[in-house]
Amino acid sequence: MKTLNQYNFAGKRALVRVDFNVPLNERYEITDDTRIKATIPTIQKILNDGGSVILMSHLGRPKDGPTEKYSLKHLVNALSLIFNRPVKFADDCIGQQAADYAAALQPGEILLLENLRFYKEEEKGDVAFAEKLSKLGDVWVNDAFGTAHRAHASTAIVGQFFADRVAGYVMQAELDNAQRILDNVERPYTAIMGGAKISDKILVIERLLDKVDNLILGGGMTYTFTKALGGQIGKSLNEPDKQQLALDLIEKAKEKGVNLVFPLDTVIADKFSNDADKTTVPAGQIPDEWEGLDIGHQSIAIFKEIIEGSKTILWNGPMGVFEFPNFAVGTNAIAEAVVKATEENGAFSLIGGGDSASAVNNAGYGDRVSYVSTGGGALLEYMEGKVLPGVAALD
Repeated sequence: MKTLNQYNFAGKRALVRVDFNVPLNERYEITDDTRIKATIPTIQKILNDGGSVILMSHLGRPKDGPTEKYSLKHLVNALSLIFNRPVKFADDCIGQQAADYAAALQPGEILLLENLRFYKEEEKGDVAFAEKLSKLGDVWVNDAFGTAHRAHASTAIVGQFFADRVAGYVMQAELDNAQRILDNVERPYTAIMGGAKISDKILVIERLLDKVDNLILGGGMTYTFTKALGGQIGKSLNEPDKQQLALDLIEKAKEKGVNLVFPLDTVIADKFSNDADKTTVPAGQIPDEWEGLDIGHQSIAIFKEIIEGSKTILWNGPMGVFEFPNFAVGTNAIAEAVVKATEENGAFSLIGGGDSASAVNNAGYGDRVSYVSTGGGALLEYMEGKVLPGVAALD
């Protein structure tokens, strides 16, 4: 795989796939620019070499073609400020205007294309659509790790039309850090898996059982385990068809000598709301009309002790409904423990994208852990051992 430092972009138009799928408020202002800032070194390197940059991305999930709310034009002012130069905008990602703007680009200039997903062909991986995109640039740079697990036109298929295919700095860093957590880790190695469903994490949990010393489970997925073991979970999340799988995972952990750790207590609520009445009960003792929304203080204490004594940490998924401040205590406590292990114990800590990344960044800890991944789904699939189409297209 060719990396950015191995390529000189002088006089080249670089067609760069970025992941600018950022959250916007009702005034179309960016509320979290983490993904944009991550791409600054890649874009700056191309410009410093004397190249020009054509940025392509998706935003949201538009259903039926162009939609105001999902237009990338809303990012132009922010990008112009970040790169300290006017960013040009083409109101289509293919077509005559995009072609004319791309052809006229001078070294040091940036062009942003309209949302790729305004075309159904993008997600279908349409070859003809990919070829139209390819005609805009001389070299293809893939810096969108967050979409690398999708065989979309701009993330994978377009690569076949370029002799020069280059991994951007985000892509390179994501792969390097993911590989570090898979090979030659320093022990104790602790993985923390949270989130709503076992079914979303089953393959990566199975693979981790061959690698970790401790596997801490939290979040909604734990209630399926509790139910399978005969506990009472009230109205908590449950996947009845995954209960046998949960029991099988417990057995596999025993066979492999992995310390599988579940919450000891649960913060429960009488409704799914931040202002619900809440109380704490032992795990497996949730009354019928209540549901678990966070881990309790006993769980936090035992989880923190394990995390703070670890040398390698992977964290993917919150411990509860962290979007509700009253039920974010467990998730925030785990973030603090990961930071402490990193700063005081010299641990290597990888935060696995998605909600975990949001939790760490929202708490202001993003620069106090070793690495925060920009791609939750892509990272999980890479760790499951799957070939990511967006990575394979760079080879």
